[in-house]
Amino acid sequence: METSHPSFPKRTVAVGGMTCAVCVSRVEKAIHAVEGVSSAVVNYGTEQATIEFDPSVVELNTIKQAIVGAGYKPMDLAEVRQVQLEVKEAAHRQELKKLRRKIVAGIFVSAIAMSAMFFGEQTPNTIRTKLVVLLLITTPIQFWAGWQFHRGAVASLWHLFADMNVLISIGTFAAYIYSLIMTLTAFFVVQPSPVNYYETSAMIITLVLIGKFLEERAKGQTSEAIRKLIRLQPMTAHLIQDGQLVEVQIEQVKIGDQIIVRPGEGIPIDGVIIEGQSSVDESMITGESMQVQKGTGSQVIGGTINGAGSFTSEVTRVGPDTTLAQIIQRVEEAQGSKAPIQKLADRIAGIFVPVVISVAVMTFISWMIVNPNDISMALSNFIAVMIIACPCTLGLATPTAIVVATGRGAELGILIKDGESLELAHQIETIILDKTGTITEGKPSVTDLVVVNNFSEDQLLVISASVETKSEHPLGQAIITACQKRGLEINLDAVNNFEVIVGFGLMATVDGQTVHIGSRRWME
Repeated sequence: METSHPSFPKRTVAVGGMTCAVCVSRVEKAIHAVEGVSSAVVNYGTEQATIEFDPSVVELNTIKQAIVGAGYKPMDLAEVRQVQLEVKEAAHRQELKKLRRKIVAGIFVSAIAMSAMFFGEQTPNTIRTKLVVLLLITTPIQFWAGWQFHRGAVASLWHLFADMNVLISIGTFAAYIYSLIMTLTAFFVVQPSPVNYYETSAMIITLVLIGKFLEERAKGQTSEAIRKLIRLQPMTAHLIQDGQLVEVQIEQVKIGDQIIVRPGEGIPIDGVIIEGQSSVDESMITGESMQVQKGTGSQVIGGTINGAGSFTSEVTRVGPDTTLAQIIQRVEEAQGSKAPIQKLADRIAGIFVPVVISVAVMTFISWMIVNPNDISMALSNFIAVMIIACPCTLGLATPTAIVVATGRGAELGILIKDGESLELAHQIETIILDKTGTITEGKPSVTDLVVVNNFSEDQLLVISASVETKSEHPLGQAIITACQKRGLEINLDAVNNFEVIVGFGLMATVDGQTVHIGSRRWME
């Protein structure tokens, strides 16, 4: 019997190899058979198992072995998310290539079709030749390049629903079929009519494809933002196990474990420092380029970068509960959310399309009543109403804007809660900025030099920069940059006995003289 225990940790494990609903039952049965498991729910759609267990009785690795024993493959969620993004990115690149080929072909054919309207004699044989050539070159555009719209239109009509694909498909087919009829009749009349709409169908499909290409490219940029966030977390951690230092996969770390973080490493997981001190680059979270001093009792966040010190951290959060995992989840949720205006646009689009089709048909009938002998004018106006009124912007502009805005915001360190929050942002009247990193370049720079004891500015810069080359501190990099901008040569060989005084600064000897670089409180 499945019983959820509120005090037990809940972990989510990706499960590979499931092919049907029966597999879900097998995996759940295998997990429940493990002593210490209080609850297990397997979702076939997401291929994930959510497990509650007593960590004093069983470890997560034991549960994973039970899944393996049932014939399936347990995987880390971060790894699965990375693989899914890579597969999605590969499919996205292929789609962009396909669209690009169709657009190039469409532009080429449209240019030829448009040029044919203005060049060549209007003799019967010339007209027939033009019509045949246009038929041959525009047919691939109509059926190959425009296939996705025709397929979408058939699917929509099959379910008694009309969308923008219906408008594009009906409009282009009306122009193509009319032109095809004019081409066939040209061989049975003495003086064929040069009127055709081959260029119209080709140009409409090409222009809509360009819009699709821009939309797909914008969506692709958002997955890159999530991928960058995933890459922030190291895949391994240095775990203290039975008095030994062991390198383990990040998913093997559990709450209460002690890990060692060395100088310059990425902090693998959220925790609290129990021994040691260092400075940490938390710009991923705060946007501040200045490193934050950390000591015993300080919280550290997975994905941030350790500075010059080394420390031991006790793990406080793992898996989906970590700060970085929650940020990734929030970005994904925001990208999938709908703003109120988008919900309205979806409803309008569902009504708008049938109305447009009705208006287009009435336009055609009206022109046929006014001038029964001029079907080309009636058809031209029918096509114009169908295509110009296409509600592409209603269905595409809002979701694309949300996806791009949330993805780009995540890259810049701005987390947008959901589409509704983004839409309401235009009502903001006052913005309060609580740190300089928000409105500056996000990195320090040297603005002034004050020298004493007969030192010149160049001497001071060279000595300071020479020592700072051995440091990774942002202020040190600013000093080096200032020295390089003046074209001064940094003397690396002159620096010896380099030492980092954590929380205070640096100490070294330069040409035999002791140099201290650090905070005011250290100098005083």
